[in-house]
Amino acid sequence: MDLNTITRFRRPLCRDDLVLEPGETLLAGGTWLFSEPQQATSGLVDLTALDWPALEITEDGLRVAATCTIAELVALPQQPGWTAQPLFRACADALLMSFKIWNLATVGGNICRSFAAGAMVTLAVALDAEAEIWRPNGTDRRAPVADLITGNGTNSLAAGEVLRAIEIPQHALVATTALRKIALAKLGRSGAVLTGRLDADGSALFTITAATLCPVLVRYPELPDAATLRAAVAAAPGYYTDPLGAADWRRQVSQVLADEVRAELAETAPDRVGR
Repeated sequence: MDLNTITRFRRPLCRDDLVLEPGETLLAGGTWLFSEPQQATSGLVDLTALDWPALEITEDGLRVAATCTIAELVALPQQPGWTAQPLFRACADALLMSFKIWNLATVGGNICRSFAAGAMVTLAVALDAEAEIWRPNGTDRRAPVADLITGNGTNSLAAGEVLRAIEIPQHALVATTALRKIALAKLGRSGAVLTGRLDADGSALFTITAATLCPVLVRYPELPDAATLRAAVAAAPGYYTDPLGAADWRRQVSQVLADEVRAELAETAPDRVGR
């Protein structure tokens, strides 16, 4: 879509150039920004001009630039010992989009848009990713990605704050993971996405996204029994109704998907169960 309200376009050269003028907004992939009118926007500031490295492998895990495209993340060669890496593709597949969108949509853009069914939100919360956020006064702050999301399409980023990167810890990358999703239509947007992660120490994390307004995380010191997990998923807050699913349907299918995720974890990593 043409944005006929835009009168200026800037390519920043440094962090100081990210201080926004009235009417300006940040541009990364632009797949949502250009999908509908932006009547309040008169200027664009192109984050991709800063040439941040898309992916950086460190001793602590994986650093993903906010401007890294979903295609770049999925194309990362399989890393030794990263048993959770297939989750990158599984989460990307949960986002209904064409190959053109994959090559433009960014990890940071998907997180900052903060839709309940955001695929990169699911990935980030499932792997305990932490956000590095640049403040307009030149300082930084860090926060779990799960804490950024405040609703379906809302987050806690303050005016002028910029998501610089997310960092996925090494312990999550070497964990065993599973994902299940469901939609009302075969090629429809996800109505519920359930993930599970079993760490080397036997602790377990289950997340609910798409079905709830904000990500729901449920942690256990070891893999819970089916009844315990099902009760926790049933009691989760934030199930909502929209044209893609009713709240009671989302609650019910989330319990079924959680059962499947738990069973897969127990089967694929029996050595990590019951420690």
